[in-house]
Amino acid sequence: MASSSHFALMNRFVAKEELSVLGAYYASQGKKLVLTNGCFDLLHTGHVRYLQQARNLGDALLVAVNNDASVRELKGSPRPLNTELDRAEVLAALRSVEHVVIFEGKRVTEVIRSVRPAIYVKGGDYTLETLDSGEREALESVGAEIRLVSLVPGKSTTNLLARAEAE
Repeated sequence: MASSSHFALMNRFVAKEELSVLGAYYASQGKKLVLTNGCFDLLHTGHVRYLQQARNLGDALLVAVNNDASVRELKGSPRPLNTELDRAEVLAALRSVEHVVIFEGKRVTEVIRSVRPAIYVKGGDYTLETLDSGEREALESVGAEIRLVSLVPGKSTTNLLARAEAE
C-alpha cells in the first residue's frame, strides 16, 4: 500500500488535508517546494510566464487557487468566468505546475501554515509592504523565502475582459 506522502505526490490535485504531508515530503528530501496563489480565471500568457518563473525558483510548484466564492469577493460578479475545478484542471495541465490545491477565503494563510513552503512567489504588482500582513506573518513563521517576479506588461484577465467588452 502506498504511503500518504506517495499518494500526494502521485496526485496533482491536493486536498487541503494533505498539504502538511506534501510539504513534509519535500522538506525531508531536501527539495524546495514553491508556493504561489491566485484566481487564474482566464489563463493567459502572463500567467504561464509567471508560473514558469515561480517553478524555476525551486524543485516543485504548488499553485493554490481561490475558490469561486472568494473570486467573487475579490473580483466582483460575474467573476469567476470558469469554475474552481475548471481553473484547477487547466493549471494542473501545465508542465510548470506539479500540484494544485483549491482554498477558501481571500487569503492563503492557512495553506502557508499547512504546507510550509520553502519559497513563496507573488507577481511584481506586489511589494513586501503590500503583501497581506497575515500572509506575511505566516510566511515568516514557517521560514519561507518571499520572492517577487516580474509580470508581463499588458497581460491580465482584466485587460482581456475589457477588450472583449469593447468588441
